[in-house]
Amino acid sequence: MRAHWRTVLGISLAVAVITELVSALVMGLWLGDTSSELDALAETDNPSMDDVSGALTSAFSSLSVVAVVSMLGSVIATAMLTVVVSRAVLGRNVTLGEAWRDSRPQLLRLLGLLIVIPLLVSVAFLVCLLPGLLLSFGGSANLGIALLFLGFLGGLAAGAWIWVRFCLAPPALMLEKQGLLAALRRSGKLVSGSWWRILGIQLLAFLLISAISFVAALPTTVISALFTGGSTLTDTAAATGWTPLIINGIGSVIASTISLPLNAGITALLYLDQRIRREALDLELARAAGVPGYDNPTPEPPAPGS
Repeated sequence: MRAHWRTVLGISLAVAVITELVSALVMGLWLGDTSSELDALAETDNPSMDDVSGALTSAFSSLSVVAVVSMLGSVIATAMLTVVVSRAVLGRNVTLGEAWRDSRPQLLRLLGLLIVIPLLVSVAFLVCLLPGLLLSFGGSANLGIALLFLGFLGGLAAGAWIWVRFCLAPPALMLEKQGLLAALRRSGKLVSGSWWRILGIQLLAFLLISAISFVAALPTTVISALFTGGSTLTDTAAATGWTPLIINGIGSVIASTISLPLNAGITALLYLDQRIRREALDLELARAAGVPGYDNPTPEPPAPGS
């Protein structure tokens, strides 16, 4: 990041600004129209089903648009930053245009991958909860609650196993030009035998990135609360006003500009590290980088007595 900060921060800043701008407009124009309905709904003792359905549908629609825009931004940033990292390990610079041209053909596949992995985690979690849910609805409340607790623990374990097993699929898809299923299989092969190590690294990375993002966004959160008198926590209309949206949007841009390259860079470097450990990728990288002595494979030593 230090050596290629212009390209890295250029990509993450551009993606963060665009996604936050769209999110702020959606929240201010779309959700802002329904904020008064949501606040009135919260204060009504016996709201009608039509009022509840209308307010929640509108709110869900606007939040879905924000989620889709954020996911698209994350896909583009991950793709381009992975390309930058792959060039950086060779000591080569890459411009924004080159990163975009190299990553563009894989964007749809990467989007599919970033949908499939959370979907697999969610399915595994729901399958583990299903026996407890069925017993709870069937009348065996005590046994159902016990199974729900065990299912929750089992779901966490299953979700973590799936997440770690397929966490190297995005860089495999981008750097090896793999298809979606091939990238999942490739990740499983690279993670095999190193599951606990990769879990530890990813958890540490998650904690570090979360802490950095929190610290980066904290000043604007405090300023927003001062402008609104802290009412954004209880008042939907205040939370969707233009002043808190702009202030919080600036904080989100700063946090995303820092967190996006950290997240993509750590995952890409972990992928390269696994390939070095398993497939001697370091020798190929040295030859590709033109390091003296790695132009040709090392010749076989002569047989004894020859």
